[in-house]
Amino acid sequence: MTNYRVTLETAWLVKSVDSVEDAMNIAISEVGKLLNPDLNFVEIEVGSTTCPACSEAFDSVFMAAGTALVGVLLEMKVFDAESEEHAARIAKSTIGKPLKSAPLDVVDVEEFEGAKEKKEKKKRSEYDE
Repeated sequence: MTNYRVTLETAWLVKSVDSVEDAMNIAISEVGKLLNPDLNFVEIEVGSTTCPACSEAFDSVFMAAGTALVGVLLEMKVFDAESEEHAARIAKSTIGKPLKSAPLDVVDVEEFEGAKEKKEKKKRSEYDE
């Protein structure tokens, strides 16, 4: 069993907003309210998009007529998953329940070494000495 860091992306609609900064703050706040307190381990931030013309990164926010569509990244650690696909399914299920109708796409699944493995390795090296 392996530990993974899974990053998901969702599109969040913010209505009646005056600026891009306000839209980003409201989106993060609204998503945070839905996830907390049960899922307070999920990290929330605004995603970035690469400009097709100049290749520079900018915040994933599109605003028109006082309404904004904000790309929000959600990252969580999944422990003891069988594979990357299994970790992604666990993350989508966990985060998807409180966000109900929000679309979720897997952006990245990265393996990491967890605290359990580090302790085991430390114990093994102590016995080897």
